[in-house]
Amino acid sequence: MGTILVFATFGLEIVECGGTLAKHVKSGGSVYATVALSRPEAREQVIRAAKVLGVEVRFLDFKYGELQADVESKKKLVRVIREVRPDIIITQDPEPSLADLDPDRREAMILYFEALSLAPRDFAPEQFEEGLREHRFKSLYYLNPHHPNCVVDISDVFELKQRAVSELAYQLAFTAKAIGELMPKDRLASIIPEYSKYTSDLERGLELHREMNKASGLFHGILSHTRCALAEPFRREGMFTFDTLPLR
Repeated sequence: MGTILVFATFGLEIVECGGTLAKHVKSGGSVYATVALSRPEAREQVIRAAKVLGVEVRFLDFKYGELQADVESKKKLVRVIREVRPDIIITQDPEPSLADLDPDRREAMILYFEALSLAPRDFAPEQFEEGLREHRFKSLYYLNPHHPNCVVDISDVFELKQRAVSELAYQLAFTAKAIGELMPKDRLASIIPEYSKYTSDLERGLELHREMNKASGLFHGILSHTRCALAEPFRREGMFTFDTLPLR
């Protein structure tokens, strides 16, 4: 099955493609994730969520508002790639990332692409041990793209994905607070009928994420005529190559 490496800027990305990652692990593959930015209070939560899916996580310790594609940062990412030696890279789609108002999202995408381009070349050879030779990955996939060209059926692991998201207390509370500032509770009751009964942002965020995960899974699954009940969308960079045309 090979090895997947996820470039996760904040950590939630691991769960956003969590069904795909869980299926890969269940099929005998390995999955690693590197998180560029994570608050100290959220790290254990990210680790627990990743553990539910079978993913090993490492943190790169960049600082909010200071992430940049400088030489030292590139070396950090290149080291990860050469140590893990992934067959598949998954990261966020650069197109929607440009207008995403999350801090550092744009700089992170530049850094990721720079590292991917340098990992298979003779970049800073004096900085890497003998065993960390050049490595070229086989495929690059973007999660949650605006224009997907493939999906993964996650029907059989959807509950694992839901279990994983329940571990991200910091993210759940942040989501509920941010959405609560955008619209009144009576509108959110159209999504979660008993929304007003929840007394904390954590509870509200958990219910919102569960519904959003299911809505996304349904939209990219059965509602898009994909032969999947629930699916996660991806955009593969470059052409698909087949020996013969696949039936599915």
